[in-house]
Amino acid sequence: MANPPQQNLNIKIDEKVGEGTYSNFFMITNNPSEFVIDCGRILPGIPDAKIYTRVITTPQHAKQLMQILEKNIDAFEKQFGEIKVFGQQEPKGVGFKPDTK
Repeated sequence: MANPPQQNLNIKIDEKVGEGTYSNFFMITNNPSEFVIDCGRILPGIPDAKIYTRVITTPQHAKQLMQILEKNIDAFEKQFGEIKVFGQQEPKGVGFKPDTK
């Protein structure tokens, strides 16, 4: 079976949307039919985070988003070095440690 010919996709973006919205806080919830991705900001000295954008998508599209993010992060790190995530603790082992005496 032959692959169907690829079509060009014209993408248009509104000027306001093109400006983007800075986010440093994300919450993701899901149910069997959709993922809800809330994008917001946390600012120093302000106790509340504000959500500026909500993206609702299917599980299949959420997985495609994860895959394209992984691909882009890998390419970024190959070019610029590892991205350090601050504030996350190193994974700790669970259980007993061997006696090294």
